[in-house]
Amino acid sequence: MKKLHIFFKILLTITTLLLACSLFGCKKSQTRTNEIVIYSYDSFIGEWGPGAEIARLFEEKTGIKVVYEDCGDAVQILSKAILEKNEPYADVLIGIDNNMCQQAIESGIIQQYKAKNLDALIPADLTKELNDNKTGTPYLTPYDFSNFAIIFNTLSGLPAPTCLEDLTKPVYNKKLILMDPRTSTPGLGFKVWAQKVYGDKYDDYMKRLEPSILTMSPSWSVGYGMFTEGEAPLVISYTTSAAYHIEYDEGDQFKALKFTDGHVRQIEGACVVKNAPNAEGAKKFLDFFITEEAQNVIPLTQWMFPANKNVKLPESYDVAF
Repeated sequence: MKKLHIFFKILLTITTLLLACSLFGCKKSQTRTNEIVIYSYDSFIGEWGPGAEIARLFEEKTGIKVVYEDCGDAVQILSKAILEKNEPYADVLIGIDNNMCQQAIESGIIQQYKAKNLDALIPADLTKELNDNKTGTPYLTPYDFSNFAIIFNTLSGLPAPTCLEDLTKPVYNKKLILMDPRTSTPGLGFKVWAQKVYGDKYDDYMKRLEPSILTMSPSWSVGYGMFTEGEAPLVISYTTSAAYHIEYDEGDQFKALKFTDGHVRQIEGACVVKNAPNAEGAKKFLDFFITEEAQNVIPLTQWMFPANKNVKLPESYDVAF
């Protein structure tokens, strides 16, 4: 974890400098009463994501309008929020996960808030992983989770790998799509997974793996799109990704592989931005986001397990683990 912490310090320094150029004329923060601004990522607010429906339901319930801003991926959301720390524009951040939460908390951009009915609706282990690991204080509200996995096109004619080490074999030369850990949480998730398995030999593993990597895409949406278009038979994603293809009668050719190394879990969270222009509206959104009404939208749009333990999963999720 020390290496990961150093990685984030370097990442955030570089990204902040880059974003400063593009955001030089960024919007000034202002008080809002009937509107909240949410920094989110492309797959959440895209055409097939849950963002639009969740916003509609929230607006219908509270009268508060939701305005999403697409930051690309959660790593970029965090970087942008830190850049705007002294004059925040967003009210809510969506997508800060358990691999980033401590850095986000320590950066001072999150207002501590415990969503209403959190303990009754959300399993304690999900909340715990998004706590401040020094004080146990909950800063982020879990809204979905899944295990990272390699998704395999079983019609590729290749043998299915059974562990991370298998991916380094010559038979998988240029057959694997990963995401850039500097801009993508699945990319960071793969890094954390490999570090967990290889420890201080992680760098050696990545050197052996390099010939197998077709590309490091900037986001999950780009990388997974390349995979489904047939550009490579292996991609880093989630065990729940296979459920999508089952649900829409695309067959079971895309399979989430269960590796002997085990898997690491991603838990995504939402939070109130410290000194947000509409902090009260942001809190209401977090309260709503974990209700069954909102969480029922997650499985067939976000393709992750909903955090609310009372939500019934569709049959297609039987392939997920």
